[in-house]
Amino acid sequence: MTRILAADAAGIAEAAALLSAGGLVAFPTETVYGLGADATDDRAVARIFAAKERPRFNPLIVHVSDQEAAFRLGRSDHRARALALAFWPGPLTLVLPAIADCPVSLLARAGLDTVAVRVPAHPVAQALLAEAGLPIAAPSANRSGHVSPTTAAHVLDDLAGRIDAVLDGGPCPVGVESTVLDLSDEGATLLRPGGVTVEAIEAVIGPIAPPGRGNEAAPKSPGRLTSHYAPSLPLRLDARSIGPDEALLAFGPSPPPAACAINLSPTGDLTEAAAQLYAALRALDTEARQRGLTRIAVMPIPAQGLGLAIADRLRRAAGPRCPPDGDSG
Repeated sequence: MTRILAADAAGIAEAAALLSAGGLVAFPTETVYGLGADATDDRAVARIFAAKERPRFNPLIVHVSDQEAAFRLGRSDHRARALALAFWPGPLTLVLPAIADCPVSLLARAGLDTVAVRVPAHPVAQALLAEAGLPIAAPSANRSGHVSPTTAAHVLDDLAGRIDAVLDGGPCPVGVESTVLDLSDEGATLLRPGGVTVEAIEAVIGPIAPPGRGNEAAPKSPGRLTSHYAPSLPLRLDARSIGPDEALLAFGPSPPPAACAINLSPTGDLTEAAAQLYAALRALDTEARQRGLTRIAVMPIPAQGLGLAIADRLRRAAGPRCPPDGDSG
């Protein structure tokens, strides 16, 4: 039985106690809901993979209360500290060389000599981390490969009966996962676009390398497999018209007419579109299947700012379906 906990002092204290005892608790961040476990407890981390039905080769992001807690797990340099000062708390994950004797479970690190860390900005997440006093591994709180959750109800849709509790803090304001930046060597490489834009990062540390395909058999970051964030119906990207068998995921003020459609932002606001993305994909997928439609057409999204993160999620959702992979906040 999965309990729903109010995001008040009593609920946060109960959630922290569950985490300290090796339990699984979903909690809100500013990006998406994370499925939390004690990152130093191998068995607790293994429970995340079991609940999500998630491959063990993909690392988890570790959430901590502040930058000093992060740098007690991963080695920092001037770039990491400048970025932490600029964007933490917030939706930026840094992949750093793990310190000697790093306490984070090797299972959470996928056996790598790096650790992915971030400081979430959501007040409920902050309160939970402070109460628990633990680094919390937290991929998104959904079945692997499914659309990421931005409300407590989304979490229960996928994980009811599989986890101990959901700390209900309302909808997530950002709505797409954190940007992941690899600082584990001399260069800086974007592994995943997300809630902090490339332009903002480059304003702090200078040019960064775009993501390559890398080694999908052993990625350094969550969300790096080709097929990901996928609803049950296939997606057709960059659609400017729709067929009779298609629903429409629209963007902007002049979408083509469609009997089954959701507009991410009628005004063309990328922040609004990011916040609506996962909830809209879930709702449109359900309605389209009920209507007997066979595909979702997706209008073009501007390739700038948060549009890069939205386009990345949609491209992975539309990709060839491959073994399920989880993602984190």
